[in-house]
Amino acid sequence: MTKVKLCGLTRICDIEAANEVCPEYIGFVFAPKSKRFITPERVKELKQQLSPHIQAVGVFVNAPLETVANLLETGVIDMAQLHGEEDEAYIQRLRKHTACPIIKAFRAENPADMEKANESSADFVLLDSQNGGSGTVFDWALLEYIQRPYFLAGGLNVHNVTSAIQTFRPYAVDISSGIEKNGCKDPRKMAEFVLAVRKEREK
Repeated sequence: MTKVKLCGLTRICDIEAANEVCPEYIGFVFAPKSKRFITPERVKELKQQLSPHIQAVGVFVNAPLETVANLLETGVIDMAQLHGEEDEAYIQRLRKHTACPIIKAFRAENPADMEKANESSADFVLLDSQNGGSGTVFDWALLEYIQRPYFLAGGLNVHNVTSAIQTFRPYAVDISSGIEKNGCKDPRKMAEFVLAVRKEREK
């Protein structure tokens, strides 16, 4: 059954909307260059309002390992998503600090990228377009090369997620810009997306 991750939440109303539809995961972006950047202090506040049935994923881009480990160890986030150039050595060092799950993101541009994803020691891999968070779809034909459960990201929306699930059966679908209106998360779009996924996995 395909799971849902709603990424890039920044406001209390985003958390309230997520609690209403209860996706398996939500994401907080700690990358300073992102328009969805949020501080650890703010995440602590939002996490207190998050349903215990939803896991909070911290999204990092080449962050100091100590920063990631501290947020995991203190329970500010439940999982780490590494969206930069973090290598195997980074992942192994992080594992010495935490038993929390690790997601490693890969840009899906060619079969070689898929092979790197297959070989990663991360608990999960996430496949995204070259410009993560841009709402751009990559060539889904590359998914034939992936041999492990994965989070599918990049340009998903309520109109194409059904086809993606029917064709590829990803472990989870990850959406951010596709549930936004005027640059902010839209409760209606969030609800419609989660409903579309659940309808498909109940078949």
